[in-house]
Amino acid sequence: MTKTSLNNPTHPQKAANDFVWTQKLKTDSANIETHPFGPVLPPDATVMMMGSFPPTADKWAMRFHYPNFQNDMWRIYGRVFFDDADYFRVGEEKRFDPERIRAFMFERGIASCPTVVQAIRETGNASDKDLTVVTTVDLDTILPQVPKVQALFTTGGKATEVLLNLLAEPPAKSKHPKTNQSMDYPYKWQDKDNKKADVNSLTLYRLPSTSRAYPLALDKKVSAYKDFFKKIGKL
Repeated sequence: MTKTSLNNPTHPQKAANDFVWTQKLKTDSANIETHPFGPVLPPDATVMMMGSFPPTADKWAMRFHYPNFQNDMWRIYGRVFFDDADYFRVGEEKRFDPERIRAFMFERGIASCPTVVQAIRETGNASDKDLTVVTTVDLDTILPQVPKVQALFTTGGKATEVLLNLLAEPPAKSKHPKTNQSMDYPYKWQDKDNKKADVNSLTLYRLPSTSRAYPLALDKKVSAYKDFFKKIGKL
């Protein structure tokens, strides 16, 4: 039997947690952590979710994006698309099913990719405000794999800031979109030999954080995500 490539984020049957970053990484400090979860890149995706960095491994309930069972990301997806907060949950266990989530993302054309590939946790926790970004995602290698993507969306200030700082002319922080706002994202290729005009015109949306530390009721977060997915044609 031929084994599926473990480093192909565009393959629908690749294991959800098998990936090795191929972009250049830094190794000059023992404090530098590399993002443990690679991108999920359905070739027909039209939207891409872009977060920052996961919590420490002791908080994981699965090896996949938004791994903390207390984070409401996959409950929100369950309610938005299936009217069931436990749709992606594994029975009564306190974990979600990464393979089911990944299959859903391929079916619905939703990509996911971290903005931060390497970071240092200054206080040892998952807080964005205490995260020092070391290596950002290389969009020149990601965007050609999802050429139909027209919208990016973030779920917090750190990911939004990282993405906007990748622009040729980063806007002032006062111009960054606030929660439930959007702006044009005119990304310019850093690699002159890798240009693809059909993925240059993007829109960046900022949605509410799904962390329970973010002071917004779950129903309102669900409403915000539902409005967004309706706007981009996923509902």
